[in-house]
Amino acid sequence: MRFLSIRTRRILPPQDDIYTVLDKFLPRLREGDIVFITSKILAIHQGRCVKIEKGTRKSELIRREAERLFPFRTLHSDFVPTIKGSTLIPSAGIDESNGNGYYILWPKDASGSAKKICMYLKKKSRLRKLAVVITDSHTMPLRNGVIGISIGFFGLEPVRDRRGSPDVFGRKLQHTRVNVVDALSAAAVFYMGETDERTPIVILRGEKNMRFTNTPTWKKITIPSKMDLYYPLLKVLR
Repeated sequence: MRFLSIRTRRILPPQDDIYTVLDKFLPRLREGDIVFITSKILAIHQGRCVKIEKGTRKSELIRREAERLFPFRTLHSDFVPTIKGSTLIPSAGIDESNGNGYYILWPKDASGSAKKICMYLKKKSRLRKLAVVITDSHTMPLRNGVIGISIGFFGLEPVRDRRGSPDVFGRKLQHTRVNVVDALSAAAVFYMGETDERTPIVILRGEKNMRFTNTPTWKKITIPSKMDLYYPLLKVLR
């Protein structure tokens, strides 16, 4: 398999049209392609931008946008640990990079938007198997640097269940499920870049083991916080 970085024009806040970008810059898609799109250009498409000016307080935006947040300050005062969209993410995903003077909020209904884009591209390219994944940069506790994560998708099965399969010594696995969509999102975001690359779209081509679907599958990747391995840490969120 290979990842194809797609260079585009600048996507301009406070609002721009993602479909004209897809029409102009995407190459001819093939059966089995997966299209990764950064959440930032989807958010700009939706007009989810707030101009940075006197009186605009990021802290107020975070409180408004977050589903849950930590009730105390961290050492990094510019970032507040929050939960949004079943994701532990700094500052409810609000970002200033590549915002041209605007705060860029997370897009609304990322999976629903991925479905609309996926159906549009499938119809345009006359394809049966195609998936669209909306990505963002994400931090991991106790690790330096950012990696990619999915915040919404449509067209694929996100988890590969390996429970009951034997390991190399024949012992049957009891808990192992492979998070396919986030593993691939990490690679896709790596190929997108984080600065001035202008490659907010990446196509994964040639992955032979992907299971495609025409039904929503976002809930298959999420779990309630009380069932999470890290719930003892998460329960302090309010």
